[in-house]
Amino acid sequence: MTSDDALDQLRHMARERAFGRHVGSDRLIQAGLDALIAGIESPSLAMLAGLLRSEEPEAPELFDQVLEELGLLFRPPADPRAAKWAMAYWIAGQIADGSLDPAAGTHLIWADIAYDLGYPEELKPFVHCAYNLDGWEESWGVSVEELNGEAVETAKQFLSKRSTVEEGD
Repeated sequence: MTSDDALDQLRHMARERAFGRHVGSDRLIQAGLDALIAGIESPSLAMLAGLLRSEEPEAPELFDQVLEELGLLFRPPADPRAAKWAMAYWIAGQIADGSLDPAAGTHLIWADIAYDLGYPEELKPFVHCAYNLDGWEESWGVSVEELNGEAVETAKQFLSKRSTVEEGD
């Protein structure tokens, strides 16, 4: 793992946690170890990477300390609606770049974001994709790969329209 990969992993976990997703202490410690091995330096990093199983409860606080020291701490917008939109863009970015399975990503946007925002027009294509991927049957005459491709394209289009959505919000 390169230092850039390690930093990307830390950034990703920071966002996961900031958006309320559970990230286990074991993953936080492993990310610290990966970063340390990749040559990342921070006063708290070695402490995080060296935590024992019995010390796992200390990992979240140490992880946040490491993020702060590296300038990677992420805080979503304080406004709940703005935070949901930020999460939608983050998930769409992962769908578009291939780091998140399209079915899982569109389902997250459908269940965790669109519902809470009252199903805005901008997110309806994700709901459609999630519904199709969730209920797909071979008899439909369309492959799962095609539906995944549609979800990736939906994510890319959504991201390309980001400024107009934010201005209208």
